[in-house]
Parts: sequence; C-alpha cells; structure tokens
Amino acid sequence: MGLETEKADVQLFVDDDVYSRHSGVDYGDSEKFTDLGVDRDPRRLNSHLQLGFEDVIAEPVSTHSLDKVWICSHALFEISKYIIYKFLTVFLAIPLAFAAGILFATLSCLHIWITMPFVKTCLMVLPSVQTIWKSVTDVAIAPLCTSVGRSFSSVSLQLSHD
Repeated sequence: MGLETEKADVQLFVDDDVYSRHSGVDYGDSEKFTDLGVDRDPRRLNSHLQLGFEDVIAEPVSTHSLDKVWICSHALFEISKYIIYKFLTVFLAIPLAFAAGILFATLSCLHIWITMPFVKTCLMVLPSVQTIWKSVTDVAIAPLCTSVGRSFSSVSLQLSHD
C-alpha cells in the first residue's frame, strides 16, 4: 500500500584519536580496521535467527490494516526486538558466557587428563589382553563349541506333511 520496505542501517562514527586514548589500544593503522561492521558470527551458527517483521507478521492482499497501524506495528516490533535483546544480553550474556567457559574448561580438562590417558592405557594393554583371551578361547570355548556342534550334527529331522 505504498509503504517503503527499506531497512535503515545505523552506523556509529567515533574519532580514532579520542577512542584510542580511552581504550589504550592504538587504532592508527586504518588498514586493519576498515570494516566497521565486525562479523560476530563468522561460521554462521545462528544464521537461522535473521528474521524481520515481514517474516513474522504478514497481511494478505484481501485484508489490510490502516497504513498508520502497519507502520506503528512495524516500528514497535523492531524497537522492542532491539531493546529486549539488548536488555537480556546485558543481564544474561556475561553469566552464561562464564558458565559456558567453566563447562568447556571442565570438559577439556577431563578429556585431556582423564579420558585420553585411560584410552591410551587401554590401547597399550590391549595386545596382552588379546593374547590371553585368544588362549582362553582356544583352550576352553573352542572345544566346547566343537563338541556341541558334533552332537547336533548327528541329529536329523524329517518333516512330513499330513
């Protein structure tokens, strides 16, 4: 209904000299920092979360709300999505990152110091166990299976159809 669907990009311009004085990092080499939009998802782990107003709310051609209602709904959707996301990340990002760090550090430590030495020990001892197991099967299990096989080989079954 005559609405423009352009998405506005918001850019923040900060003077390099002022920013570098406060952060302690020298941003004098402009070739390293030419891209202002740093890709925080380079492996596209969350590419499925890129959705906008049109992906969630759509009015068919036969039923349209008033233009002002549509524009306000679109604006409120985008603003609330932006503000709520920022609010939740302020309170949840740091504790969850801390918990994930503890979890992955624990799993890495267990894998490095317990799991892999255990696996390597088993692989080192396994040839000896294999030799002992082969001897046990050759001495005890193989003659038993041979005897049972010979006993059942003398049995014959005949089926008759009555």
